[in-house]
Amino acid sequence: MIFSEILKMLKKDPIDATQTIPVYWFETSDSVSRRFEFEADGRLSMKIVDDARPASRRVVESFLNKFFPSGYPYSVNEGYLRYTQFRALQHFTSAALSVLSTQSLLFAAGLRPTPAQATAVSWILKDGMQHVGKLICSNLGARMDSEPRSWRILADVLYDVGAGLEVLSPLCPQLFLEMAGLGNFAKGMAVVAARATRLPIYSSFAKEGNLSDLFAKGEAISTLCNVFGIGVGIQLASTICSSMKGKLIVGPLLSLVHIYGVSEEMRATPINTLNPQRTAMVVARFLKTGRIASPADLRYREDLLFPGRLIEEAGNVKIGRAIHEVLKPSQLHRVKDRFPNERFILACGAQWTDLILERSATGEDALRGWLVAAYAADIENSLRMPSENVLEEAFDRMDTVFPSFLLAVRAKGWHTDRFLDGARCRFTL
Repeated sequence: MIFSEILKMLKKDPIDATQTIPVYWFETSDSVSRRFEFEADGRLSMKIVDDARPASRRVVESFLNKFFPSGYPYSVNEGYLRYTQFRALQHFTSAALSVLSTQSLLFAAGLRPTPAQATAVSWILKDGMQHVGKLICSNLGARMDSEPRSWRILADVLYDVGAGLEVLSPLCPQLFLEMAGLGNFAKGMAVVAARATRLPIYSSFAKEGNLSDLFAKGEAISTLCNVFGIGVGIQLASTICSSMKGKLIVGPLLSLVHIYGVSEEMRATPINTLNPQRTAMVVARFLKTGRIASPADLRYREDLLFPGRLIEEAGNVKIGRAIHEVLKPSQLHRVKDRFPNERFILACGAQWTDLILERSATGEDALRGWLVAAYAADIENSLRMPSENVLEEAFDRMDTVFPSFLLAVRAKGWHTDRFLDGARCRFTL
């Protein structure tokens, strides 16, 4: 019986107001038959009446429903599975390493470690130097927006440095407070960097406005792996790592796997906001092939260790230096008047071209300026035009291709409404 038939029955056979007829219907999808019914209080209840799926498929789908976003894999962007796999590895090794470091702290303090004591000591130490680390790192938020993947890797490196100091603390018990304080200082910075970069990373995977679902399922995976990691850490602490020699062997191995996991996790993340490095790579690909690279195309080509490097194919553009470092006061208005309607200033030098943006400049403005600089470098290398005419010729080329170029950039999924330059200098005239 379906819902429409029930409504027809109710119209044909009017009943007394005191009677209650259950309103229910059956729905079948993916070999599962479900019975839906409105309760007397108006709530909708659902009961599975027939499930023809194999047991293995039921287990897999149950796992996917609990730990992956609804509609996976169609509701997320490319790379989410690989990101999740290495995120699980990262959390597993991190949790195991934290148990070993906390045990070592307790040894250094002259205590016999138990899980309860480990928790207490961990929380006490967080209230000290860790807060200082958090405050210092919180001032770098704009740079984290620009390069969230690099800062996420740095966060885990800092965490492992902190854990390593705690593991080594029994070797110098007289310096217990110093080692513990520095370790938690590094961990405090790691916590802020990891949390601050979480949202832009999850946003890069959201394809259907499902950011909250992605976040919730990601945290579910993290929690599950942390639980397993703590269990393995406790086992290691009571066997192989019961001595300092065992910790010095297992600790670095766990740390290496941890850093490998987070680096691969970040390499799989397709960040779709424009920053200096990604803008340069988009422009370089366009000038070389006439095509626009998508965020997924560039994710494995980005330099996560040295994101500020110059890209020759994109005009060797250096962005965000202060105006007084680039131009003399007498040159400022002459350079600005060259392109009076643009929200950028270009200053060509011997080794690179400086691009300085106005305070209100967006990603579209940055793309325009970058294209002019790239075309100017190409003209200088090929046509050997006089330097005073190069920028004007380059601007004309940019102005011709930019409308179609911008449409293609947006079609590939890039966000051009903002440009994340990492708190570099901008100007206002």
